[in-house]
Amino acid sequence: MNFEVNRRDFQCRLLCGLTAAAAGTVLTPWSAAQAAETPAGPVLKVVATFSVLADIAREVGGPAVEVTALVGPNADAHVFEPTPSDVRRVAHADLVITNGLRFEGWIDRLIAASGYRGPIVVASRGIATRQLSGGADPHAWQSLANGQRYADNIRAALVAALAGKSPARVAEVEARAAAYQQRLAALERDTRACIDALPAERRRVITSHDAFGYFSAAYGVTFIAPRGWTTGSEPSAEAVARIVRQARESKASALLVENISDPRLIERIAREAGLKVGGELYSDALSPPGTEADTYVRMFEHNVRTLVEAMSVGVVGKASEAGDKPR
Repeated sequence: MNFEVNRRDFQCRLLCGLTAAAAGTVLTPWSAAQAAETPAGPVLKVVATFSVLADIAREVGGPAVEVTALVGPNADAHVFEPTPSDVRRVAHADLVITNGLRFEGWIDRLIAASGYRGPIVVASRGIATRQLSGGADPHAWQSLANGQRYADNIRAALVAALAGKSPARVAEVEARAAAYQQRLAALERDTRACIDALPAERRRVITSHDAFGYFSAAYGVTFIAPRGWTTGSEPSAEAVARIVRQARESKASALLVENISDPRLIERIAREAGLKVGGELYSDALSPPGTEADTYVRMFEHNVRTLVEAMSVGVVGKASEAGDKPR
């Protein structure tokens, strides 16, 4: 295979095909004109535990929902500590959306403190869970097929909450959900095409914690999360030395930092291992509004583009004699 020619080919698909799927201009049947014609109806106050769920709820619910995320952009749900204002948000919600799979270890206490008695939707309900040593892997949204399940669970919860109150709102949510499912399905096809264009031996990357297991199983990329490295604490000097050894021995094609992790640590490891950082991935949170990964679709598109470009050029390897520094 002419790898350089094929690399240009799938990079073109990344920049064009994936972006088209994200834009949804052809695939989305729910037009702005249709939305404008929808009669006003009840607006549900929805509280989602973190930014990915909040975005999916906004996409599916549209003007029928007012969504708040407890854990916002670039924030780590693993170390989140609810505040009194979070208690008030939950207390006044019409619907609470959680990931489940023990992702939000604080959510039961928060709901109890708020006195909330309304419906709670577990977005991950019905997925085939991946197991880690400590139990189920909660990062199920890192597979687009699972993302479609999340969207459908949220759709069902919104429809149930609106049923009997506004048939027009229910129809609007159903139409938006169908359009969103088409966008995710198109993005899934493009993702597989882009990654399948890479030789299997190049599909190995190092990340800062084990958040991409579902992505790995779905798309055939091996993610190496060095032992002794978590988002909640900084590794000891001994752990850093062990991580550096693992990085050198891994034969990975890319070393990437996550948006919820301190980039200084991965830059230190890259420097000590003689490697380069291939870019930033979004794992547990979206980026701020108006930036590169501010929706679930744009997050996935960004991650695939970053992975494919890093793995295709082999940015991880011995740093050049010219003294290149990691980004």
